[in-house]
Amino acid sequence: MYKIHIATEQRDQFVEITDRVRKIVARSQVQHGLVTVYSPHTTAGITINENADPDVVHDMLLTLKRLVPQDTPGFKHAEHNSDSHVKASMMGSSCNVIVEDGELVLGTWQGIYFCEFDGPRQRLAIVKVLEKQEGMMDHF
Repeated sequence: MYKIHIATEQRDQFVEITDRVRKIVARSQVQHGLVTVYSPHTTAGITINENADPDVVHDMLLTLKRLVPQDTPGFKHAEHNSDSHVKASMMGSSCNVIVEDGELVLGTWQGIYFCEFDGPRQRLAIVKVLEKQEGMMDHF
């Protein structure tokens, strides 16, 4: 198990962590398997999306803010971050990526993002690299 420390700077922010995950996979020396990236926070998530055009992240954050405004009438949570919990659940707490020949199997424009919704904070992403076991089926 590996840990990625992330210092977020804004209340709502996507931090690309793809290169850090790649380094962890290389360090693990796993050639064929699966990597899981997990957020242990209830107001932050993990997602995979385009990393070539920063406007995509802008548009994602804009849409989430419009769908779940911080000041939504009726929220009861005393910490005034109910929107953060909802957004984190919408993104999900983890993602899995296949590892083949020691490399992440991502699309040309895909990147892995840590999604902050209650920052700025010191955060953590947990990464687990699992090696494919001998005898596992390659085909169905």
